[in-house]
Amino acid sequence: TTINDWHTCAEAGPIRASNPCSEYMFLDDTACNLASLNLLRFFDEETREFDTEAYAHASRLWTVVLEISVLMAQYPSPAIAQLSYDYRTLGLGYANLGALLMVQGIPYDSPEALAQTSSYTALLTGVSYATSAEMAGELGPFAEYDANREAMLRVIRNHRRAAHDAPEGAYEGLTVLPRGLDAAHCPAPVVEAAREAWDHALALGEEHGYRNAQTTLIAPTGTIGLLMDCDTTGVEPDFALVKFKKLAGGGYFRIINQSVPSALRALGYTPAQVEAIVTYCAGTGGLEGAPHVNRHTLAELGFTRRVLDTVDEALGSAFDVTFAFNRWVLGDDFCRDVLGLTDEQLADPSFSLLEALGFTRTQIEEANDAITGRMTIEGAPHLREEHYAVFDCANRCGRYGTRYIEAMAHVRAMAAAQPYLSGAISKTINMPADATVQDVTAVYDAGADMMLKALALYRDGSKLSQPLATTVFDDWADDAEDFDDLDGGAGPADAPALSTESAVEEAERILRALPTRDAREVVRRAVGLLRGERVSLPSRRNGFAQKARVGGHTIYLHTGEFEDGSLGELFISMSKDGAAFRSLMNCFAIAVSIGLQHGVPLDAYMDSFLFTKFEPNGMVTGNDRIHMATSIIDYVFRELAITYLGRDDVAHMGEVDLSSTSTAEDEFETAPYADASATNGAVDAPMALRPPRYRMHCEMCAALSGIRLFVQNPPKCSRA
Repeated sequence: TTINDWHTCAEAGPIRASNPCSEYMFLDDTACNLASLNLLRFFDEETREFDTEAYAHASRLWTVVLEISVLMAQYPSPAIAQLSYDYRTLGLGYANLGALLMVQGIPYDSPEALAQTSSYTALLTGVSYATSAEMAGELGPFAEYDANREAMLRVIRNHRRAAHDAPEGAYEGLTVLPRGLDAAHCPAPVVEAAREAWDHALALGEEHGYRNAQTTLIAPTGTIGLLMDCDTTGVEPDFALVKFKKLAGGGYFRIINQSVPSALRALGYTPAQVEAIVTYCAGTGGLEGAPHVNRHTLAELGFTRRVLDTVDEALGSAFDVTFAFNRWVLGDDFCRDVLGLTDEQLADPSFSLLEALGFTRTQIEEANDAITGRMTIEGAPHLREEHYAVFDCANRCGRYGTRYIEAMAHVRAMAAAQPYLSGAISKTINMPADATVQDVTAVYDAGADMMLKALALYRDGSKLSQPLATTVFDDWADDAEDFDDLDGGAGPADAPALSTESAVEEAERILRALPTRDAREVVRRAVGLLRGERVSLPSRRNGFAQKARVGGHTIYLHTGEFEDGSLGELFISMSKDGAAFRSLMNCFAIAVSIGLQHGVPLDAYMDSFLFTKFEPNGMVTGNDRIHMATSIIDYVFRELAITYLGRDDVAHMGEVDLSSTSTAEDEFETAPYADASATNGAVDAPMALRPPRYRMHCEMCAALSGIRLFVQNPPKCSRA
């Protein structure tokens, strides 16, 4: 396969897998540290030249830094620590390629872009391997180099041949041939430096070997890219010119591509034209000068300067202008006392404050376009159509954008970089929401034919909680009137009847454009109905905490209750178990909690999960009513059924009286059928009437409990 054709340590065994992001591909039980260079920092906007010398120096410096980090790193197991020390793999890469191409006025899917991608990658890896060989001359090669010398030098020679764009017959042992460096479409200084670096890397390696088995890859640089001041990650184009980043702790913020003004200047536009185009795309971000909804018209309606300043601040990160006009931004007192709104209106999720103030939907939309922008450069004043391709992104931009980079362009970009990397590329190939199975198959086939080691594919909207979104409303305002008929509202007299299926399709279309946080409110506004209303728990609530051991594994069970005492949330914590298992249990508890708060009966969960069997299972200690469980899940729902549903039939022991004056005889004497003469000296009364401490399902349940059942003819259990 391609992966093992480029394996530098083939004698040590095949490469069988990658890390979760797919950029690090090497032997099992090895790891590497990552570092990425911001390519745009090496580009001088005044001279319009890439600083090849500084980039080579940075590649050399960070190879040394990562080599030092091998000794400083901490690893999760002795095996990983030892093998990582023996092979000393590094993970040097770069980011912001898409922004670098844009500021030069180069379309992402163009021969010039592919050639530059190849040259920057070739220079990075060539310098890194040359530096590794220099360190080997001083410190010696990595421990397993001698056994893998021929395999590694073969890989280095193939890298060098690709940099020199060698003919097909020159390569050694490759199943699929690489894409050579296209010098005709790339600045000569970068090409010359890359080829010289590979000549140097091979010559030094043949003499000294290499200090590191691998040196480069392209990491995803997602969130860290924001700290690096990158507009784009890895070899990615921009996701969209204006996008919204969902934050892990809740909320979101608006990200505007900072490369657009530089790109426009590179294309020859005047400062006034640049400002007009940028404003068209990103909006003014404030009320001043906006049509219809502005500081003047709002002041006439009673808005004070302080409230207007608050609205302006909220508009800076708002998805839509309407999101800045609500009770949380304006305050309940202002809405009631000044605007005259009622509590019922403020509590209604479908209520539009701007419409209540007298603005029409058309006016609101025009104001929204001016304030938050159209989020696309398509149709911008002054912008020539032949320059549209420079600003193409991975997805359609905003509500009005129609252009996007096709999936195969992503594959071609990856194929331009892959021949010059030790590892692989962590990159997402974005596909529109209407992509078909055949489209997906074609992308993977093309990736294999172009010598890619790995690729990830994402169809827009496949997850409701995707980190980045390009729009909030997808022309829903134009169609919202069509939904009036659903709840009996008055719509246009000639409006066609809307079927339930059409309503669902429209709701899903809107949801795909929204982060989860806002999807619920928007669907209610558009459709007027919501399935599965959620009942919130009180901020301070009762519950219990139970510690037990199931099959030798410690489990902590915490519950939260509604005001009526019914179960509303569940927390499951495992002690000293693997991170994956603990995370799965945590996610399972969250899923159950969400279901409970949306009205799923606890009985339904109990019927589904009781007697679920998997490891760990066995004896239960620390719980006075449950002595055996077929799994952790079985134990949890036994405890919940006993505590919240009064289901003593799933317990192995009856309810225990903890009174200091109570005795076992007292419990037996107060129970029905306690008279020995009535039971012929044995506890063979009907199950529901037996003393609680002897109550069992059946023979099978008794065996599971570890307690002998003294009943002549026990009843059969429906779960037996």
